[in-house]
Amino acid sequence: MSRYFSWLRRAARFDPGLRLLRESAVTTAAMLAAYGSALLIEHFAHLRVDVVVQAVVLAATAARVQLAADRYDRLLGLAVLPAAAAGAAEIGRLMTLHPNLADALFTLGTALAIWVRRFGPRAARAGGLLVLPLVALLVMPPDGGPVPGHDHTLWVALIAVVSGAWVALFQAAAVRTGLVPAPVPTPAAPAAEATAAPEARRRPGVHTRMALQMAGAVGGAFVAGRAVWPDHWAWVVLTAFIVCSGARGRGDVLFKGLQRAIGAAAGTVVATAVAGSFGPHEDAAVVLIFAVLALATWLRELSYAYWAGCVTAVLSLLYGWFGQSSDDLLRTRLAAIGLGAAVGIAASWLILPLRTRDVLRRRTADALAALTELLGAPGGDRPALLRGRARFAYGAAQLELLARPLRAERRAGRSARRLTGRGAGSPTGRPYRADVVDAVAACEAPLGVLVDGAVADPALWSDPRVARLNRAVAANSAAVRRAIGRRPGPAYQGVRARIPRQSGTAPSGPPEQLRMLAALLAVDDALGTMAAVFGDPPQAGAEDVKEVGIS
Repeated sequence: MSRYFSWLRRAARFDPGLRLLRESAVTTAAMLAAYGSALLIEHFAHLRVDVVVQAVVLAATAARVQLAADRYDRLLGLAVLPAAAAGAAEIGRLMTLHPNLADALFTLGTALAIWVRRFGPRAARAGGLLVLPLVALLVMPPDGGPVPGHDHTLWVALIAVVSGAWVALFQAAAVRTGLVPAPVPTPAAPAAEATAAPEARRRPGVHTRMALQMAGAVGGAFVAGRAVWPDHWAWVVLTAFIVCSGARGRGDVLFKGLQRAIGAAAGTVVATAVAGSFGPHEDAAVVLIFAVLALATWLRELSYAYWAGCVTAVLSLLYGWFGQSSDDLLRTRLAAIGLGAAVGIAASWLILPLRTRDVLRRRTADALAALTELLGAPGGDRPALLRGRARFAYGAAQLELLARPLRAERRAGRSARRLTGRGAGSPTGRPYRADVVDAVAACEAPLGVLVDGAVADPALWSDPRVARLNRAVAANSAAVRRAIGRRPGPAYQGVRARIPRQSGTAPSGPPEQLRMLAALLAVDDALGTMAAVFGDPPQAGAEDVKEVGIS
C-alpha cells in the first residue's frame, strides 16, 4: 500500500494540477468517438477491420500533435491528414504487391515528415500529421486477407477526416469549458546573431541530419526485419522508428532508446500474459486496450519507458484479439524489439550524429538571445516585454527536452565522486551540463518579476539603479553567448562581486525597486552557472572590472 501511495505522490509531482490527466481524458474521449464512427463506416461500407484500428491510432496520435494548434493549424491538419492517410493506404497495398517499392516509399515518407520541420512550427505539425498514417500501417497484424482496392483508399481518407474532426471538436470543447488550458502559440524565433561554432555551421542543418538518420533507421529496419522475420518485420520497423523519433543528440537517443526498449519489452511480456485470459474478438480486450491507451497518454511525460511499455502492451493485446498470442510469438516480439532499438540507436549515432553538447549549446544560445532581447526592451513597451518573456519561456521549454539524459549523467557523476571521496563536482571541476538546464529554468521566475514590475510601472525599468544593473546583466548574457559560440570578446564578470560593499548597510529603496534589483541579481547568478559550464570566450579582451552601484 505504501508503494501505491508513493507512486501517486510521484504522479502528482510530475503532473501538478492533473493537467496532463485531463488532457488524457480528452484524448480518450476523441479515441472512443473515432472508434465508434469507424465501426459504423466499416459496417456499412463492408471494409476490413484495419480501418477501425487506424481510426483509433490516428485519434490518439493526432491529439498530441494538435494539442497546441490554433484554428489555422487545425484546418491545415484536416487537409493534410486525409491526404496522408490515402497515401499510406496505397503504400499498404504495395507492401503485398511490390514490397521493395513500398518499403522505399515508407522510408521516404518518414524522412520527409522530419525534414519539413525546417520550415517552422506549422510545417512541423503538418509533418507530424503526415507520418501518423504510416505508423498506423505497422500496428495491424498480418491477416492474409485480400489486398484492398482503390475504393478502400477513399474510405481510409474519410475515416482520417472523421478522426481529425473528433480530435479538434473535443479539444476545442475542453478549452472552451476550461477543462484544459488554451494552447500557447509558439513564439517566433528572436533575431539573433549566429552563435554556432564555424565548423558546426558548415554541417548540414539539424532537420536534414535528423531526416537522414530516420531514413537510415527505418530503411535498415525494413532490411533486417524482412530478412529475419518475413511475417513479423513490422515490429522491427516500429521500434526503430520510435527510438529514432525526436532524437535530440546522441545521449538523448541512447537514453530514450534504452528506456523505450526496456519499456516495450516489459509491456509485451505483461500484455501477452494478460491477453491469454481473453479469447479472440472478446469485447473485454477492447476495453482493456482503451484503458491502457489512456494510461499511456497520461504517463508519457513521466517516462518514455511507461509510454513504450503501454503502447507495446496495446499492440500485444491487439494481436491477441486477432488470435495471435503464442509463446513463440512473444519471443519473436522481444527479439524484434531489441533489433529495432539497436538499429535506431546505431542510425542516430553513426549518420551525421547530433552531439548532445552541440544541441545544448544551440538551445541555450537561443534562450539567451531571447533574454538579451527582453533586457534590451524599452520599459514602456508592454508587447515587447511580454513577447520577450514568452520567447524565453519557449527556449527554456526546448532546453528542458534535453534534461533527462543530462540529469542521469549528473546523478551518475555525483555517485562516482562520492564513492571516490572527491566531492560532488564534475571531474573537470566545472558544474555538470544539466546545471545549464536548471540555470535557464531558474531565470523564468525572476524574469516574470521584472516584466510584471515594468508593465505595472514603466518608470521602474528606467530607474538609474535598475538600468545600470540591467545593462550589466545583459552584457553578461552576451558574454555567455560568445562563450557558447566560441567567439572572441569579454568574459562573464559576476555582478555581485562588483557591487560596492558598505559594512552594515543593506540596499535601500522602494520595495518594487528592490524586487527588480533582486530579480536581476538572480538572473545574473544563473548566467554565472552557465559561464562556469561553457568557459570563457576565446581571446577575451582584458578589461577593467567596473563596480555596479545598486546599494
